[in-house]
Amino acid sequence: MNRKNTVLCAFLLLFLMVATQFLALCNNFGVNIALAETTEKCVYLTFDDGPSDRVTPKILDVLKEENVKATFFIVGKMAQRRKYLIEREFAEGHTVAVHSYSHVYRDIYSSPEELLADIDECNRLIKEVTGDYSNVYRFPGGSFGIKDEFIEAVTKHGMRYVDWNASMRDAEIVNPAPEDLLEAAINTPANRDHIVMLAHDTTDKTVTAQALKSVIRYYKKKGYVFAAF
Repeated sequence: MNRKNTVLCAFLLLFLMVATQFLALCNNFGVNIALAETTEKCVYLTFDDGPSDRVTPKILDVLKEENVKATFFIVGKMAQRRKYLIEREFAEGHTVAVHSYSHVYRDIYSSPEELLADIDECNRLIKEVTGDYSNVYRFPGGSFGIKDEFIEAVTKHGMRYVDWNASMRDAEIVNPAPEDLLEAAINTPANRDHIVMLAHDTTDKTVTAQALKSVIRYYKKKGYVFAAF
């Protein structure tokens, strides 16, 4: 093999290695998690910013009917007055996880110490209701663009943080119909085998509850199982 062919082969090999790594990153973009050890196609339904008296019970009813477990990233100040909903989430086998106590960005992101204090305050409420602390966390707004010092503080604090690679877009679409959220849930996943779906159970997300059964049944028909963190 002449020098020109050797250089060309080396370049092609390097290109393939870089391309492989790039695709691997793309397949898991935005998902900083340890997924369950399964070869099956899996959907992790996650609900942020609740609980709410109006929407959370409706979501729990659908999950119970469909025999599906989910992860609820709660806001402590919302849960403080609605402990009965946290009790129900836990009793029905769902994961109750930390999102924030205050959800006030300017406060919790003012320093790593303030962020950890916010996590601990929320976690104390979770322990009060469930009997144990959670080690699962979602950064308010997600970890995208978060300073390394915050991520390092959270992981050293014993928390594993969970982003998402799909969304029902219920916090983005104005006045959605259930069909709009179903379409988003189908079209947004970045990883077709292991999907972490973002949704919300705040009081104004009634359409999320209305769309949830269709989302679950769509993925069941596609051969997916459902899991919680």
